[in-house]
Formats: sequence, structure tokens, C-alpha cells
Amino acid sequence: MTTPKLFSTAAAFAVLFSALFAANHVFDFASLSTKDPKSLSDHDHDHHDFGHFEFLPIVGALGPESYAFDSLGDGPYTGVSDGRIIKWQEDQRRWIDFAVTSPNRSSCEGSHDHHLTEHICGRPLGLSFHKTSGDLYIADAYMGLLVVGAEGGLATRVVTQAQGVPFAFPNGLDINDENGLVYFTDSSSRYQRRNYLSVILSGDTTGRLMSYDPQSKQVDVLLENLSFPNGVALSQNGDFLLIAETTSCRIMRYWLRTPKAGTFEVFSQLPGFPDNIKGSPRGGFWVAIHSERKKVFELILSYPSIAKAILQLPFDVMKAYTSLGKWRGRGLMIRLSEEGVLLDVLEDKSGVKWKAVSEVEERDGNLWIGSIHKPYAGKITLNDTN
Repeated sequence: MTTPKLFSTAAAFAVLFSALFAANHVFDFASLSTKDPKSLSDHDHDHHDFGHFEFLPIVGALGPESYAFDSLGDGPYTGVSDGRIIKWQEDQRRWIDFAVTSPNRSSCEGSHDHHLTEHICGRPLGLSFHKTSGDLYIADAYMGLLVVGAEGGLATRVVTQAQGVPFAFPNGLDINDENGLVYFTDSSSRYQRRNYLSVILSGDTTGRLMSYDPQSKQVDVLLENLSFPNGVALSQNGDFLLIAETTSCRIMRYWLRTPKAGTFEVFSQLPGFPDNIKGSPRGGFWVAIHSERKKVFELILSYPSIAKAILQLPFDVMKAYTSLGKWRGRGLMIRLSEEGVLLDVLEDKSGVKWKAVSEVEERDGNLWIGSIHKPYAGKITLNDTN
């Protein structure tokens, strides 16, 4: 190895090491406010004591990414690391198997690193029930957009590509109950979920927002050239969609109706990497924050040569990042109004209960907390839902 190349590798390792530690520190929200609908970085706010936190262990897998409740209010249902979709049975106080997204299950279950087999077994991420049909739609990171009936079982693939471009990383999902359209994101056309750090470090902008019509079987591309589009959520009156752009640390708004229909704008700028976004029954949206975006990440993203050198380091960068994320950092969730105003901040200051938050689903006075790392679902019983 030449001296310049050795120096480049050493420098890249130093930057990566700093980034891995910085990316998992808690946000400093001492200056947040509800006064500015576009920014979350300039004023004061209050943290809240939300209520009792409960651990609901998951056997044989981890990473409850997203939640959905069926038309009877049963659930939640969630996808986990071995490709299963499981359902919470409150009367039995346990999870039961509901569906799978891949027919090949020979190497999926059991205590092993599911990260190595998720491209075979599937990795269900976004979930949402279609109210008219009762079907569960699933955005699986490897299998595409799928659907399974109320009885569960093996899900059926319905879409795996759009405009001739195959999906590489289907992710977030929401459904319009009025017209039945399924909105979903493909986070990258180049990188798969098991290489999600590469999507950020490379500055990849091949992500897309799409809609699928179950009646016509038509899929339409609404937006392209996005930076790691992740969670997606429909507004209460159906006028717009919110899309979490992970790399850009912001929430974008895509107008579906009104004179602004078809336009795209910044809804809220965040100081960290957002994952899923979900509507709240009390109004507004819950945004799950995976980790903070520190200055070192700004440096990496500003200099493509550094990012490229990091991706070429002689070890598994993804594994190092994931392992570190399991024990550093603290959980953070925020609720924004439909105008982008900050309403609530929920933070695990201890860093024990929650890290790498993937979703917050509010239902019947409870918050269901998801994470890509934890072997349990989190449930918070709210003290006051007014």
C-alpha cells in the first residue's frame, strides 16, 4: 500500500470513528421551540413525562420497524428481522406469527445474525391496512410492495419495479382511505437496506416516492431524485403527503390537492436523521429520529472523496455502525403539527430503553415505539392525551 493511500485510509477511519460516536449522541434540544414552523433549532421548549414504559419482548428476532392495527383495532402488527410479520395478542400477552414475505424460510429463523439473510428471508418495513379490503400492504426492503389477506400467511408480491427501474430498498408506506391509493417510498435504486449507510455516505439521490392503485394495478412515480426517502404519511384531510428525507435531515411536503398540487417543499428541517413518520389521532405527526447529524457528518457529505474512502475501508462499515448503535445514544421522538410546529418532544435521557427509534404509533392513549435494534416493542401509556 502506498503512503498516500495508507494516509487516506487512516484519515477515513478516523473520520468514520468520530462519525459513529457523534451520530449516536442525544440531541441538544435546549433551544427548540414551537414558534417556528420551518425550523427546530432556535427557541425554548418543554420535555414531558409521558407515562409508564412497558417492554414487550419478541422471541427469535428483533427490530420492530413499523406498526399497524387492523380494522377491528387488533394488534399491533409489526415486521421483524427474520422476515416475519407478528401480531400482538393483548389477551394472551404475547406475539403470534401472522405472515411472511418470502417463501424461502429454510435459513431464516433461529438465533443468528439476520442481517446476513434478510435478502433471502425478507425484511418487512412499512405496514398499513387497506380499510375497504382489510388487506395488509407491506413495503419489504427486498421483496417489493406486497399484500396479505386478513388470515395472514405468505404475502403476495404486487409491485417490484416502476418505469422499468427495479426497487432496491422499499421502505415507508401509507394508504389513502378515501381512494385506496397506496403511497410508498423506495429509498434507493442503487443500494439495498443492508447497505443503508452507503445511501447516506455516497450522497445517493436515486430514491423515489410512488403510488399504487389496487383497482387498476397501476404504479406511478410521483417524485424522484430524492435523498433517502424513508417514512411517508398522509395529512388528515388528504391534501398532502409528508416524506422523511433521511440524508437531508428534513421532512418534505408533497401536495396532492389544492392549487399547489404536484409541488414539493420543505416542511421541517431537523437536527438528525428521521426514520418513519406517522399521523397522531390528536393531530399532527410523530417523527422518529434515528440519530443526530453532527458536524463530522457534514464534513463527510461535503467531501465525496472522504465518503468514498470510508466505504472502501477494509472491514464491514455497516456492522461497525450497527454494533455501536446498539449501545450508544438515546431515543428521541417529536410530534409536529400539520403546519410544522413542534408540539411534543419525547426523549429517553437514560439511553437504556430506546435507541435508533424507527417509529412512533399513537393508538388508544398509548405510544408504540419501534427500533431497528431492539428485541422488544416499547409501549408508553400516556398520562394525558389532551
